[in-house]
Amino acid sequence: MAWGVWTFTLCLVFWISSATQSTKSVYPRLRLSHKELWELNRTWVFQAGEGRLQQYTMLLDETQERLIIGGKDVLYSLNLERITAPHKRIVWSSSQEQVEDCLMQGREKPECANYIKLVQHYNSTHLLACGTGAFSPVCAYIRVSRGAEQEREFRLESDHIESGRGRVPFHPNSPLASTVYRGELFVGLYTDYWENDAALYRLGNHSFIRTEVGDRQQLNEPKFVGSAVIPDNDDPADDKVYYFFTERVADVEGGNKAVYTRVARVCANDQGGQRMLVNRWSSFLKTRLICSVAGPNGIDTHFDELEDVFVLRKKDEKNPEIFGLFSTTSAVFKGYAVCMYNMDDIRAAFNGPFAHRERTDHHWKVYDGKVPYPRPGSCASKINGGHFSSSKEYSDEVLRFARSHPLMFQAVQPVHRRPILLDTEGGRKLTQLAVDRVEAEDGHYNVLFIGTDNSVVLKMITIYNKEADTVEEVLLEELQVFKVPVPITEILISTKRQQLYVGSELGVTQIRVHQCGLYGSACADCCLARDPYCAWDGFTCSRYYPAGLYTKRRFRRQDVRHGNAVQQCNGLQLSEEQSISEKLVYGVENNSTLLECRPRSLQASVTWYIEHGLDMEEVKSDDRMIQTPHGLLLLRIMKSDAGVYVCQSTEHGFIQTLLRVTLEVLEEGKVEALLHKPEEEDSDLPHRAAPPCSFPSLPSTSSKLWYKDFMQLIGYSNFQRVEQYCEKVWCVADRKRKKLKGMTPKWRLTAGGEQRARARAPRHTPGQ
Repeated sequence: MAWGVWTFTLCLVFWISSATQSTKSVYPRLRLSHKELWELNRTWVFQAGEGRLQQYTMLLDETQERLIIGGKDVLYSLNLERITAPHKRIVWSSSQEQVEDCLMQGREKPECANYIKLVQHYNSTHLLACGTGAFSPVCAYIRVSRGAEQEREFRLESDHIESGRGRVPFHPNSPLASTVYRGELFVGLYTDYWENDAALYRLGNHSFIRTEVGDRQQLNEPKFVGSAVIPDNDDPADDKVYYFFTERVADVEGGNKAVYTRVARVCANDQGGQRMLVNRWSSFLKTRLICSVAGPNGIDTHFDELEDVFVLRKKDEKNPEIFGLFSTTSAVFKGYAVCMYNMDDIRAAFNGPFAHRERTDHHWKVYDGKVPYPRPGSCASKINGGHFSSSKEYSDEVLRFARSHPLMFQAVQPVHRRPILLDTEGGRKLTQLAVDRVEAEDGHYNVLFIGTDNSVVLKMITIYNKEADTVEEVLLEELQVFKVPVPITEILISTKRQQLYVGSELGVTQIRVHQCGLYGSACADCCLARDPYCAWDGFTCSRYYPAGLYTKRRFRRQDVRHGNAVQQCNGLQLSEEQSISEKLVYGVENNSTLLECRPRSLQASVTWYIEHGLDMEEVKSDDRMIQTPHGLLLLRIMKSDAGVYVCQSTEHGFIQTLLRVTLEVLEEGKVEALLHKPEEEDSDLPHRAAPPCSFPSLPSTSSKLWYKDFMQLIGYSNFQRVEQYCEKVWCVADRKRKKLKGMTPKWRLTAGGEQRARARAPRHTPGQ
């Protein structure tokens, strides 16, 4: 048995070494695979019948209770309640002539399709949809209506197809940021075939306005990420549209081009100038968004590449919170950060000093000259004196200053002047961000949902400690929303339905943002979860509702900020301890075995004890006993190791006993004799009878139970001999003997060397 012992030991030592290397990462409290989410009835996946969906845009329409998806040559209208319910589809392909022209221009066949990249609400009865049109952009209006699912209208008005030039880019992978306000489309994009002309456009029924053509001061190789209309006050004439993007900036010292993240704004009612800036923005301003970590010697680490932006709307529409997902631009160090910004700080930057430099090889400095009236960048509104009904009435001096000074000197710093979240572990890319504002017993929390490049959505909260001036990151759940690794391309959140809608090239997944019952039914488990959505209601962990909506308020137990289960669940622990699991494990002298104990929470630490009468002694790791993430590994068992082992977990100061394991040690010689028992002695045994050798404490009431325990006794190294032996005892005579392949995939090594076959009821395979 020695060879098998050391082979098993070598594999486990390698496993332990690998696990140790990953201890620096932030563990989620719960990690759920796609299969587990599906079995828990928490997720639903929509996939196109013809294969990959190739989703390029999504629109959440909670008014009409539908999710609109734009893909390759197709639009889908899905039911928000269940995206797998019967749906409607519009096929919108490029014409044969368009495809041929596209191929003649040297494009590949996959590029010569109509990729729907823009879907926006146009009015109460129509959506505006635009696609690349095989490198000939097109737009159309989609007629929609409310009502029962089968009666809802979802129809493309083919007699009103228009050119999409200036509304959607030519290339399917070109960046785009758009929003519709008062029937006008505000969009940031590359407007030409070769992607040389980047612009911010506004297109209405009878007019258009844009940034200056080729003006590198306004836009320099931008990557558009997002846009939003945010009012400054109660005067609609003063409403502004904000754009978020990155652009190249020349480095004066070395001549290299750095990447900066920008926020720009324009007045929604901007009409341009009368003689200057005709059909050009007169109100365009921009400034830098900072997201950095302070370093030694005053050198900060900057996260300059904006990956995604989320505007979290609140009751006060004028003051949403802006969340940006950033990455580093370094080729050596790759990290990610989330920074949060207040609108007051953004407005302060735009109302602050202008940036100025004499020549392109000079440094930027504060403009200290006279600023004309009305202040460049302001809107023609009553708030600004009401002296101008339109920007066309602005003087040439104002327009000239606006054109030559688009940059503000003051950058926008994040809340707390640091990221609220950092991810520098490497190995994965963070791609998308959505945020939900949740009311809990001890305050309001922002729950972040972050998509990755490997089908995972991270559910996190961040807690700021004002006294210590620190930010704590709490990773609540790690959810694998697609079956195979694929980048998450979009995340939409419905606060009304408490659902996420996650897009990728494979399809769209609908997933509930919380499932409180997974944390456990005990008060401590629910409190330690620190999930703002969940509280203990006196019976189990369930959805938390604010005061006035919660019928059992006196039973509520929740502590998101501290997770103090000792205080919150005081007096409620006795009944929980009564449910401690008991287990009997057999080991063989000089063999190895694993006493498995894994807490539900990956953030809990485990300590092992062995009982000596009424006392318990902590088990210390040594050359024979190693504590692993899966349990206590005994490398070479001795008779003196027999006893009762207790597994306890500790999380946020709360200690609870998870498992009591009774280990019985058997003599190696008896087990060897059992393995080498002659075949003729076995032949007298009745089919599926009790075991041929009887150990005093070995259960024999069930052949299946005995087989499992027998496997545990034999150990890992003798699996092939056990298979041969059991085929003689349990298998039908005329059944062909299966070819042995060592440890076959149908068996899984579990606690104490047990082998389990997990039989499940027949069910169709979950979607990708």
